[in-house]
Amino acid sequence: MRTVPVTPVTTQFWRDGMAEGTRCLPEEVAVALTYDRVTYAVMMATPADMEDFALGFSLSEGIIADRSEIEALEVVDLPLGVECRFTLVETKRDILARRRRHLTGPMGCGLCGIDSLREAQRPVPHIKSALRVSAHEIAAGLARLPGLQSLNQRTKGIHAAAVLDTQTRRMMLREDVGRHNALDKVIGAIAGEGVAGAGCVVYLTSRVSIELVQKTAVLGAPILVAVSVPSARAVRDAYEAGLTLIAVARDDGFEVFTHPERIIEAYAPYRSDG
Repeated sequence: MRTVPVTPVTTQFWRDGMAEGTRCLPEEVAVALTYDRVTYAVMMATPADMEDFALGFSLSEGIIADRSEIEALEVVDLPLGVECRFTLVETKRDILARRRRHLTGPMGCGLCGIDSLREAQRPVPHIKSALRVSAHEIAAGLARLPGLQSLNQRTKGIHAAAVLDTQTRRMMLREDVGRHNALDKVIGAIAGEGVAGAGCVVYLTSRVSIELVQKTAVLGAPILVAVSVPSARAVRDAYEAGLTLIAVARDDGFEVFTHPERIIEAYAPYRSDG
């Protein structure tokens, strides 16, 4: 079963009378992530960029620390969904068995199903990066998002996460019905190309919850920009992680919640010292 990420459906439009029409909707399917044939997590996700999703989830959840710990990854279409099958190097197998958990939730709800409160509140890595960018460049990156959101242009209802490499100015973007999934996908995408997070800015078209701060911190990106508001816990964790958290980012400006020293007012080229 290879499910397309977008499906057209017939609807009745009731606006100034009734008319029939077609609307494109984002798909979501069950995605199982298995490591050495043992299921670790089952998420609902948009069936696109599955390799990126599997790799990004594995990295951001701390299942692996580097791609070198994967012997093989196979994405298999099944009647009930998609299975991402990992074969790990032998040294990782015992470690994973000791901290296995099962996640099941709608649209990649992040922390659903964790069987340990301690695991849900695991320490956030401290970010080591001297990256500084101008307010102008933050806004310029935000303005690039709509043109890259091909699925959202068709559905008007899907999240995006993007990573801007400040060295090359290249922006990579991935989309999903789940905001956590979208971030995992783009983390996997840049990991696949060997891009270091320390010189990157992460953009989200969603609100910011603790899991998104955790995933960004694991990536090592020093700046996170979101169009909606953060939770209070996300702000506290971003501060502790040394992460510059920018939110309520709109056409007319943005708000900096933590570590504003990375944002400079005057226009300046990107600078990354670490």
